[in-house]
Amino acid sequence: MSIPGGSSAHGAERFTSAFGRRVGGGTFGAVPVLLGLLAIWITFQILNPHFLSPRNLSNLSVDIVGTGMIAVGVIFVLLIGEIDLSVGSVSGLASALFAVLNVNFGMPEPPAIVLGALCGTAVGFVHGFFTAVVGVPAFVVTLAGLLGWYGLMLSIMGAYGTINLDDQGLVAQLTNYYFSDVAAAYALAALGTSGYFLIAWRDVKRRRAAGVPTRAPVWIAVRTGVLAVLAFAAAYVLNQFQGLPLALLIFLAVLVILDYVLRRTAYGRMIFALGGGVEAARRAGINVAWVRTSAFMMSSTMAAIGGLFLASRINSVSQTSVSTDLLMNAIAAAVIGGTSLFGGRGSTWSALLGVLVIQSIASGVALMDIQTAVQFMITGGVLLLAVVIDTLSRRAQRAHGRA
Repeated sequence: MSIPGGSSAHGAERFTSAFGRRVGGGTFGAVPVLLGLLAIWITFQILNPHFLSPRNLSNLSVDIVGTGMIAVGVIFVLLIGEIDLSVGSVSGLASALFAVLNVNFGMPEPPAIVLGALCGTAVGFVHGFFTAVVGVPAFVVTLAGLLGWYGLMLSIMGAYGTINLDDQGLVAQLTNYYFSDVAAAYALAALGTSGYFLIAWRDVKRRRAAGVPTRAPVWIAVRTGVLAVLAFAAAYVLNQFQGLPLALLIFLAVLVILDYVLRRTAYGRMIFALGGGVEAARRAGINVAWVRTSAFMMSSTMAAIGGLFLASRINSVSQTSVSTDLLMNAIAAAVIGGTSLFGGRGSTWSALLGVLVIQSIASGVALMDIQTAVQFMITGGVLLLAVVIDTLSRRAQRAHGRA
């Protein structure tokens, strides 16, 4: 219900009560993953004091981008209750196509980048056609894609083996350019915080005018305050090393744009509606085949873009660029970040939170010089915990008549 203005103590009491009802009703939001991320950071900082150093955190902010981009696309497919197992192979195919066109055939980088991204879009259309129109299960279609697109990548690479990119080129600069002026990071923090507050407050005013339930002002104030602390702390840390990374800026811009698409457009509402139930969505007049196909196109396009960022990070493309780790990390990031495997619940910000958890584990394990096997075990345990929380959340929501 709409909360009228009152004393701060009264507002805080209402805020606590509303928060308790949300948790009791199975709406955990980002709380579990944030607590988990905090526990991971504290643990690794105790074990190695260099973990939270500006250098390591700055490297972490760039390392998350490639896998994070892929995870964002995976979220679109998960939201409609499907799965895409081909994203790792698609990312390798797109980066291989770009490298061959640019390095071996001399095509300028901008058109080569566009063709690499469009390659992903075309692959997604193929997956969507066989899944949505022909009716083949997405698991089978994308599993075939995992094998087939990997084979095509090997064919494109041919005898080249490894192709080194121009270290001064556009793709190389994606993960190697930093805004050294301290004002850039702080300006981004201020813009993000103020933007969130203005959008949230406008929503409150619009919902009040329409006479529908809205969030309490104290809830918005608390969330804005927490966001401001996190944003300016991140800006301060980044400025202690090389400044704001271009890769992180692009990633955040993509998250904001696609979050707007999912939450503020008719297309986004159709995605969520489809995840809530195919038959109900069809009866509501939604073109189910088109929406499902477009979700797979989005997934493969973002996989292609993520592949370019991964190639930029090592400044090369090779036949070993595709690994099962990449596929598992991308899907795990989406799920750990809060996107439901059952469809209908999640956001693009799940990719940021989830990939932060996964890369934090990888970074901590690397700093401590622990075997990679330990990283896999920890990540697997975190993924299982995330799915358990998701299952319990759905059960609680069903018990309260919300699912």
